[in-house]
Amino acid sequence: QVQLVESGGGLVQAGGSLRLSCATSGIIFSISTMRWFRQAPGKQRELVAAITSGGTTNYADSVKGRFTISRNNAANTVYLQMNSLTPEDTGLYYCNTLIHWGQGTQVTVSS
Repeated sequence: QVQLVESGGGLVQAGGSLRLSCATSGIIFSISTMRWFRQAPGKQRELVAAITSGGTTNYADSVKGRFTISRNNAANTVYLQMNSLTPEDTGLYYCNTLIHWGQGTQVTVSS
């Protein structure tokens, strides 16, 4: 059974930082491309960042230079370090690989 469990969300003031974690089980994590998506109220889900098994990363233009995706293969966990947060970063953040999704963790940035 595949499980992706996000954590680390919360309420933060603009300019602040959060670090999201996604702990996985039931997948071969070391060979999996991992992604973070987010969905703001009334908007479509969008890709925020991705990291391949080899460590290649890519980011949405809106978060480049502020967010960093990383992975720990020994811990089967992927992270999203988010700095210089703005209210536009508010949303439900999801971890994904292939067809598997976590339940999401809420990030709220106050102005």
